[in-house]
Amino acid sequence: MSNKNNKICTRQEDYSQWYQDIIEAADLAEYGPVKGTMVIKPYGYAIWENIQKILDQKIKKTGHKNMYFPLLIPKSFLTKEASHVAGFAKECAVVTHYRLKSNDKGEIVVDEKAKLEEELIIRPTSETIINSVFSKWVSSWRDLPILINQWANVVRWEMRTRPFLRTSEFLWQEGHTAHATNKEAEKEARKMLKVYKDFVEKYLAMAVVAGEKSESEKFAGADRTYTIEAIMQDGKALQSATSHNLGQNFAKAFDIKYYDQNNAFQYVWQTSWGMSTRIIGGLIMTHSDDKGLVLPPNIAPIKVVVIPILKNKEDNTEVLNFVNKVKANLRGVGNFEIDERDNVTPGAKFNEWEKKGVPIRIEVGLRDIENNSVIMVRRDNSDKQSVGLKDLAKTVKENLKDIQDSLYKKAVDFRLKRTKIVDTWEEFVTEIENNNFVLAHWSGDKEDEEKIKAKTNATIRCLPFDQKKESGICVFSKKPSKQRVLFAKAY
Repeated sequence: MSNKNNKICTRQEDYSQWYQDIIEAADLAEYGPVKGTMVIKPYGYAIWENIQKILDQKIKKTGHKNMYFPLLIPKSFLTKEASHVAGFAKECAVVTHYRLKSNDKGEIVVDEKAKLEEELIIRPTSETIINSVFSKWVSSWRDLPILINQWANVVRWEMRTRPFLRTSEFLWQEGHTAHATNKEAEKEARKMLKVYKDFVEKYLAMAVVAGEKSESEKFAGADRTYTIEAIMQDGKALQSATSHNLGQNFAKAFDIKYYDQNNAFQYVWQTSWGMSTRIIGGLIMTHSDDKGLVLPPNIAPIKVVVIPILKNKEDNTEVLNFVNKVKANLRGVGNFEIDERDNVTPGAKFNEWEKKGVPIRIEVGLRDIENNSVIMVRRDNSDKQSVGLKDLAKTVKENLKDIQDSLYKKAVDFRLKRTKIVDTWEEFVTEIENNNFVLAHWSGDKEDEEKIKAKTNATIRCLPFDQKKESGICVFSKKPSKQRVLFAKAY
């Protein structure tokens, strides 16, 4: 991810390189020493902290409480739920020894005598270890529901990695619940997907399609998986969050039973749901441009940056004194930064903060002071205007709201423009090759789904909730179809 000149490649030239350049130019992250890992730098982590803070509040409002479960999982736990382990087997990192030692050459090596009796898996997800605990917590209907969430890291040994989008280790939250009935579990899974959708739309200004995953695309070990899918500027889909109705699969595997109100034994019904640092990749690719990162105000770590135009000692004192008045007027608009560095030119500062995607830049120079005003520049559309000091807070707040609304509207408009309805295989192939979202009839046959993927690299992203049921003919096999589903190439 090296870009020594800090120059950003354009999206048209090389979209993949553009994405990497944005991350470096905005100083969000860099690769770690272990292949596939990343170091999330302070500015990138500040975005994650805002996501975490806001989403955590929303999760707690639905009645869930935070916990923490161990990183290491006994291998035997994963073998209890066959479909689950099959889904993660190729991505699991395995701990086999518990000690190192020095050899005769002074090298650090694994102590062969310290082999574990049972290998441990570094968590790829926590269903198994959490359900081993649930089995001890549940005995009566009075113990239900259990509503918990954890913020943690997970490891999935990826071969092809890209910062935020796909890394061997990433951060996320994962919710896990247990209920007395399937109806309660289904309601929970749907409710949490709506929490994600509302959060992504209102704070990240991303336009998503909510729906159910096909049988072959659902989470391993789930009865049903629900998803929100976003379209990136290159037309590919990004799975932005998922919520799973796990049915009784894990309950039966881990013997999680309770006495119901009729004193009969029942297995619990469960859900799990999560959002990860991958959403930052989606945030970058939804809004950013060829000049750098663009951040919606509702999630930006810094909403406003104030840049004094400093030239000489005498003038600088006057400018900085006026900046103090600007600071007083900005209280209440959100987190802002004053860039008073005197060893960096104003132009270099403008460029740096533009690359970081700060929603509003305020410039203060001698000429502005004479008019008791400042220059305000919007990051989203480069609009520049002179604003009087007495109107500054009001104007900034109005513009922050307008930036947020405008970015969301732009994302919605883009998604609608790039969503194509097709009825023939020829149309389907053309629109998929053009990297569009495609709504097409599908037979519901897994074999047809696999053949479509093999021929076009397109997968069923979801069966959209808002897509009406309608009789049709499968775009590939000509078999009867009950509704259109959403196809796309995806990250």
